[in-house]
Amino acid sequence: MVASLTSLPVIGVPVKSSNSIDGWDSILSILQMPNGIPVATVALNAAKNAGILAATILGAFDEKISEKISAYKKTLESEVSGKIAKMKKDGWENNFD
Repeated sequence: MVASLTSLPVIGVPVKSSNSIDGWDSILSILQMPNGIPVATVALNAAKNAGILAATILGAFDEKISEKISAYKKTLESEVSGKIAKMKKDGWENNFD
């Protein structure tokens, strides 16, 4: 509903709550916005991704933010590369803790 009241970009974060149907009610309420009322949507309970998406949008107009997002994504890439190397060394069976 907020998206229909503003011209600002809106990012919907579907949430699985104690009284929801596995989060589907939240997801569908965001996805079913009428034509002309766009809402970006991230995964269920993915508020962190919503923040990254918002920073990425702002980074299109602010070089400092863009550089920070790029640096953050490089750290993620480094973490994944480290995990891949560990799995290759130890075997996938020993990497579930």
